[in-house]
Amino acid sequence: MNPATVALTDRAHEVSSEIVDDIMTLVGQETSSYDLAGLAAGRDLLHDLAVHRLGQPGEEHRHRGGERGDTLTLTYPGTAPGHVALVGHYDTVWPTGTLAGWAPPQADGREKLSGPGIFDMKTGLAQGIWALKLAREYGVPVPTVTFVFNGDEEVGSRSSRPVIEEVAHHADVTLVLEPSAHGAVKTARKGNGTFRVTASGVEAHAGLAPEDGASAITALSEFVVAAAAVAAPELGTTINPGLITGGSAANVVAGLATASVDIRVSSEAERERVDAELEAIKVSDPRVRIDIDHAWNRPPMTLNAASAPLLGLAREVAREQGRDGLPAAAVGGASDANFVAALGLPVLCGMGAVGDGAHAQGEFIYPDTVPTQTALVAGLLGRLAEPLHG
Repeated sequence: MNPATVALTDRAHEVSSEIVDDIMTLVGQETSSYDLAGLAAGRDLLHDLAVHRLGQPGEEHRHRGGERGDTLTLTYPGTAPGHVALVGHYDTVWPTGTLAGWAPPQADGREKLSGPGIFDMKTGLAQGIWALKLAREYGVPVPTVTFVFNGDEEVGSRSSRPVIEEVAHHADVTLVLEPSAHGAVKTARKGNGTFRVTASGVEAHAGLAPEDGASAITALSEFVVAAAAVAAPELGTTINPGLITGGSAANVVAGLATASVDIRVSSEAERERVDAELEAIKVSDPRVRIDIDHAWNRPPMTLNAASAPLLGLAREVAREQGRDGLPAAAVGGASDANFVAALGLPVLCGMGAVGDGAHAQGEFIYPDTVPTQTALVAGLLGRLAEPLHG
């Protein structure tokens, strides 16, 4: 049993109420992905929290996000060799104003804390800051740590992706502070994309000359049914036509219709197959043109060779905490860890909250897990002062 891990876990329990207070402070500032003012306030709050708990960073940069939230990088020099990136997003899916009408989660006999973004993923942000604080206070040699806090993850991380990839390239290891899978770390995630499908037909009067028209709605309906059949759940591939719009009036043969289709895949091979099979779909009326915008966002994440030793090290720390184990999970949701894994770099995801309800009213955490999750990251930071060996 590593005495440092035990001491860090004990200390995390002692300061648990302070960590929870910081979590609730972050939750109290709404940070919808589409509210630039709220995002700026949340970014500044997170910056101030880090400075309050850790002091001024050696380096800090604000990377402007344009129409989305900024990305904040804070680097704290270590007392040992190595460099670790701690990554997490401060934007949430919840519209501004949600907090005022927030409904508590259903009781199940165990204490819960709830609020918009508490599970996904403001708890992980606070735990990450406190993990470094605890390790430094205890005197554990720790590598240099760079926090990457981005404000556009829920809308694709298009502005923050280059920053995340650059920091990950310079770091030895990346830990993503997304919520856990009921206490399990996440070593595999699906790749995802939202395809926009446009059907362009020919308008005509639905009563006087319907034969002169070519219905974009009818053709798009055919396409959507065929697209759904391309899914292969047994291979981890799901296809969900989530939005469909079209036409101008009930008595007009529709000249235009569009659909937004969510696609998830577990491998690059499936990504290529889906692309090819969607392009091969033909609709019955040749006068309707189908255009597909293959808008893939995140590549699939798998447990690459570089990450396997990192998982083993995290499991060692968990055993030293007295846990029965640290399971690894494959999940359908994507995260910024997908980008890092696709580069072949060592990364673990799901290092944050234990709870449930991501993107659902009543999302919650179990506050009794906050100390152990915080200490897991703290202990891992201490162990990462030594090189990883595969």
